[in-house]
Amino acid sequence: MPPDALTPRRKTIVLLCAAATSSLIMLDTNIVAVSLPSIARDLHAGFTGIQWVISAYLITFAALLLPAGSLADLHGRRRIVLVGIAAFLASSAVCGLATSALTLDLARAVQGIGGALLLTSALAIIASTFTGTERVRAYAFWGTCLGIAITLGPIAGGIITGTFGWRWAFLINVPLCALFFVAVRAFVPESRDPNARRLDIAGIILLSGALFALISALIDGNSAGWTSASILARLGTAVVLGAGFLIAEVRQTRPMLDLTLFRNRMFLGAAFGTFGYGASAQVMIFFLPIYLQSAFGLDPMAAGFAMMPFAVPMFVAPRIAAWLLPHWSHRHALMLGLAVVASGDALLAALAGAGSYAVAAGAMLVAGIGTGMLNPETAKAMQAQTPPDRAGMASGIAATVRFVSLLLGVAVLGAILAGVAAGGRHLGGAPGFAAVARAAAAIAALAFAGVATFMAAPRGAPFSALIQKS
Repeated sequence: MPPDALTPRRKTIVLLCAAATSSLIMLDTNIVAVSLPSIARDLHAGFTGIQWVISAYLITFAALLLPAGSLADLHGRRRIVLVGIAAFLASSAVCGLATSALTLDLARAVQGIGGALLLTSALAIIASTFTGTERVRAYAFWGTCLGIAITLGPIAGGIITGTFGWRWAFLINVPLCALFFVAVRAFVPESRDPNARRLDIAGIILLSGALFALISALIDGNSAGWTSASILARLGTAVVLGAGFLIAEVRQTRPMLDLTLFRNRMFLGAAFGTFGYGASAQVMIFFLPIYLQSAFGLDPMAAGFAMMPFAVPMFVAPRIAAWLLPHWSHRHALMLGLAVVASGDALLAALAGAGSYAVAAGAMLVAGIGTGMLNPETAKAMQAQTPPDRAGMASGIAATVRFVSLLLGVAVLGAILAGVAAGGRHLGGAPGFAAVARAAAAIAALAFAGVATFMAAPRGAPFSALIQKS
């Protein structure tokens, strides 16, 4: 059914379905983040073990976002959403019943597969259903829904873990997935790209292998030694497989990653902004609960509520920004968001050892405002630079950049935290968290410079070119 044949009411229902399924991923991620210390205690896992609870999910999730977009274009966006929901449901059940860290990590990897299929196809459904100003409003609504999920995630995670135990942080997905499966099947029409080609199997294998080798090296570097043969071999493997992936994509007639997009300065700048969002802003969702529970002795429920100064602005900030900055370019909106994130992370680093939750809450508020501004803007900025007929690929690229940066942020900042702990400091305490926050602020500053450089208007362009949306 073509988009223009849908009634406004049907489009609204389609948007609700797409936004709800996407929000499920963010809700689950944030619920799990608060539960990590409890999981580590029950399953007798060290910090490396709980890193894999996050990284096992993110590796398969990030590696399959691009092929998931191609699958959606080729086999139908609604069909792939339904497959993703089914995989997410089954793996969530296994996660909730896991009796060992290995079982949990493997189930999380499968959950990442389901999440990749679900998120990319949901974004492609929005892109193929709406056009023009309707699409802008649809993405704004999508971003708001994700902001609500991010806001509720830590609170829900704290309540669920504190009241029922960490297993229900996963089991809660089972009835939600069942409900969404029925709704998508009933209300979302099928759509696909008529020019889509076969799946890029070689690219999938090479990208997945490169990410696994790189992330495993970053996670195990402190314990194995950064110059050990094992770590160097994994880093070398990541480089070789990554290069192989790029070569494979160049040779594809219709690649899942169109490398010619990176010749577009606006697209490259938007990619910098998205990287900064994932690695310096969204990544704090995983480290703040550990800090709050370690530094202030909070239980999971209290830690969930203690994250409200960071989480609530992620829902409120996009709405305020849309009202105050309606004519700002993607460049200026991204720069402002990254500047606020860098300031918030720097404040968290400077005030981590103050021993006062009120002081930490003020810094979390600043970081949360910047994170909320960047969440919908990064998706819009990258999607705006890709052709509408390749909605699946566009959403896949945007989501891949976002979550690969998040994955790298978890691994790199986790290595910094573990390194501080190896020096005799308490894991998750003020010194370790301050080091993490300083590194996050530096990443945000780097992303700010990338956006400012690559998204700049050509020399001599009129001022109006700087304030109009690209």
